[in-house]
Amino acid sequence: MTRAATRLPGGLFLSFEGGDGAGKSTQLTHLADWLEQEHGLEVVRTREPGGTDLGRTLRTLVLHGDDVDARTEALLYATDRAHHVATLVRPALERGAVVLTDRYLDSSLAYQAGGRELGMAELRDLQMWAVGGLLPAMTILLDLDPALLPQRLTGAPDRLERAGEEFHRRTRAAYLALAAEEPARWRVLDASRSVGELETEVRLAVAPLLGRVSPVVPA
Repeated sequence: MTRAATRLPGGLFLSFEGGDGAGKSTQLTHLADWLEQEHGLEVVRTREPGGTDLGRTLRTLVLHGDDVDARTEALLYATDRAHHVATLVRPALERGAVVLTDRYLDSSLAYQAGGRELGMAELRDLQMWAVGGLLPAMTILLDLDPALLPQRLTGAPDRLERAGEEFHRRTRAAYLALAAEEPARWRVLDASRSVGELETEVRLAVAPLLGRVSPVVPA
């Protein structure tokens, strides 16, 4: 299915997706360090929800606040995402930075359309409208069997983490279906492998895209 998407010149936009406990934050950090230290690139590390001041407030509400219905949850995520793109992601791309985000709109399609069983087409339209059609150049899916989730989590589970195994199985199935729809954008990696193995695979996937961005020139 064709997507009405925009790609901003100059910068490079990459997203990490996957179930809770899959290692997205770890791999994002390792990739950012490699891009900065080995390639001299400006890297903006961010996440959804929570990449802005407003996002941090919404993150607390949606993950740790009172339970809300599925539509309200989806709208809260879309609100965070619209503000995140307008105030952080687009400006960084326009100045030529690499933007790495821990979750983006595919999380809503997997969790709310897949896990919560809302309408996929309606939810996709909402998310694409919220971000003005901006899609990552590459989305890295760290695929993990939900049965492994309990041993990966640390601390008290949030609202999504405690949603139950069937919810997480539907979410995983939705992620894999999204990846199969757009194979040119997605890279699916087995998140049960070691951190070091995954780090190598992520670098190999991203390396061909680095010609799009220029190193930072010291003043």
